[in-house]
Amino acid sequence: MKTRSLLMVAAAALLVSACATSTAYAPAGFNGQRGGYAEQRLESDRFRVSFAGNSVTSREQVEMGLLLRSAELTLENGFDWFSTVERATDRDVSYSAFRDPFYRPYSPFWGPSWRYYHRRGYWSRWNDPFWGRDDFDVRQIDRFEANAEIVLGRGPKPAGDANAFDAREVVANLSGRVTRPM
Repeated sequence: MKTRSLLMVAAAALLVSACATSTAYAPAGFNGQRGGYAEQRLESDRFRVSFAGNSVTSREQVEMGLLLRSAELTLENGFDWFSTVERATDRDVSYSAFRDPFYRPYSPFWGPSWRYYHRRGYWSRWNDPFWGRDDFDVRQIDRFEANAEIVLGRGPKPAGDANAFDAREVVANLSGRVTRPM
C-alpha cells in the first residue's frame, strides 16, 4: 500500500513538472502559449517591443527575450545597432490557494488531539477546533513582462551610450540561451 502511494505521488510530480515549461521565444500567442514577444512600429526607425513570460519564466529570461527580439528587429530592418529609449520590467503577483490532497481531517493518525477530564467525571477527547481550517497551501505566482521603446541606427554603435547595443553581438550571445518552440 505504501509503495503504491509513493508511486502515485512520483507519477503526479513527474506529470506536473512536464507541463510546467517556461515561455518559448516565439510571437505572443504562438500555439496558444501564454506570453511571447510582440512589437509595434512607431516610426521608420523606432519600435515598441515587449516580451511576456508565464508563471515559470524568470525575469532574466523575459529580459533576454526582449533584447533578442529588439536585435532581430534591428537586423530585419537593415540597421546595425539599437538603443533603448525607455525600458521597464513589470512583475504581476497573484496568489493561488489549493487544498492539500493528502490531508485527512479527523483521521486518528493525523492531527493534534488531547484528552481532558470532563465535569461529569469521565475523560473525553478534544480536537483542536482550528485543525482542518488551514488544510490548504498558498502559492505565490509571479509573471514578468518587459517593455522597451527602441531606436535603430546604422554604422558603428555610439561609443559611451550604455543603452546602445550592437544587434549582431546580441543575437550571437543570446540566441542559444532562449527556449525555442518545439
